[in-house]
Amino acid sequence: MAKAKLMDFDKALELFEPVLGFEVHVELNTRTKMFSTAPNYFGGEPNTNITPVDLGLPGSLPVVNGQAVRYSISLGLALGCSIAPSSRFARKNYFYPDLAKNYQISQYDEPIAFEGSVDVELADGRTFTVPIERAHMEEDAGKLTHVGGATGRIQGAEYSLVDYNRAGVPLVEIVTKPIFGAGADAPELAKAYVATIRDIVVALGISDARMERGNLRCDANVSLRPYGQEKLGTRTETKNVNSLRSVERAVRYEIQRQAQILADGGTIIQETRHWHEDTGATSAGRPKSDADDYRYFPEPDLLPVVPSAELIEELRAALPEPPAARRRRLKQEWGFTDLEFQDVQNAGLLVEVSETVAAGASPQAARKWWSGEISRLANARGAEAASLVSPSDVAALVSLIDSGALNDRLARQVLEGVIDGEGSPQKVVDARGLAVVSDDGALIAAIDEALAAQPDVLAKIKDGKVQAAGAVIGAVMKAMKGQADAARVRELVIERAAE
Repeated sequence: MAKAKLMDFDKALELFEPVLGFEVHVELNTRTKMFSTAPNYFGGEPNTNITPVDLGLPGSLPVVNGQAVRYSISLGLALGCSIAPSSRFARKNYFYPDLAKNYQISQYDEPIAFEGSVDVELADGRTFTVPIERAHMEEDAGKLTHVGGATGRIQGAEYSLVDYNRAGVPLVEIVTKPIFGAGADAPELAKAYVATIRDIVVALGISDARMERGNLRCDANVSLRPYGQEKLGTRTETKNVNSLRSVERAVRYEIQRQAQILADGGTIIQETRHWHEDTGATSAGRPKSDADDYRYFPEPDLLPVVPSAELIEELRAALPEPPAARRRRLKQEWGFTDLEFQDVQNAGLLVEVSETVAAGASPQAARKWWSGEISRLANARGAEAASLVSPSDVAALVSLIDSGALNDRLARQVLEGVIDGEGSPQKVVDARGLAVVSDDGALIAAIDEALAAQPDVLAKIKDGKVQAAGAVIGAVMKAMKGQADAARVRELVIERAAE
């Protein structure tokens, strides 16, 4: 893949106005799929979570999942949308090798929710209102695995395997209107918007929203136009970006790439683009179709969805607090400074810290581990922090530290074991023998040995030079292979010197 020429970001913003648009796909965590009774959960052996409906077998008919409809209405209300008194499904015709019936059941001209907006808070506290055009229900496609070749994509592959487990999983697609005025904030706004949607669906309890699992995916549309021009530029759509950091990087990259092409007198092709995390670049996918190309027509096997006014009001009354209000409340409850809270929010770790606190950890401890060691390991592995470890495991790790069973040094080793799949924190402690030595007898023996090797240190401590104890503590920690509580060792050293 030839590397594209990129214009300096600041220069690109001097010449062109970026116009954004986002299509965020949210997988709903219903017990069964959108139109069948097949179980809906992540994982499982390929092609086991399926029914004849998911395979498009002749004579099989779809039935709408009522819980998915309720979840979709709740999400529409949380986005400030109007709920349609009647909405209907349509067939989106396209070559879908991972949807056996070769069309997708979606909604087109009559979505369940429309005309809303969501307030997105940027890192410096400014709020940007993103207009929502629609939120519509549909089904997810299956998963293709391309075997052979160097890229894992269809180009160069020897053959492809299809897993229909994901086919038919309930989705809500949230489509924004064109977003104007973001300017240099466009990449940050992209990341913050997707994070806000994630916060909303997690608060609603309608999706696991694990981007690394594909529960929440973003298609990012970017176009540029000269300042003062009313006509929109040709857009590209970077498909299925599955991390907050990648959404931000992909939007920045497309602005720089398109700006250079336009400045050189070239034209932008309306197409889908693929984001490559390893190279930090996008590559061409397929020419982007318009709605007419999909030959939408009403789904003949499904009746319109007609929610009652009572149901809509019941779901409206059950809405959780908006993300911005929740952030203000959490900051106050946790006692974080502006900087501490901003660090958590900017890192996209608000959900993880919140769930860790809910699992029993103190707010400061949760922030320390997520913003510190876990983020460091995530950066080293090129992964999202949330994909490495669960909040419940982090809370369990903190509990072991609080009880004195671990010190920070040992806890870091335990964390790596958990991330490497060795089990819960307690299982890693037991398997590796990493618990802090709490036997004072063993500690005193190590202290006496260290004092015998450094008799001058003992004399200094007796003379009141307590800082000299550091040399003994270091020797004891080395002898105990780090499995000692340094504070307790210090107490015992002082006690020995006082005898």
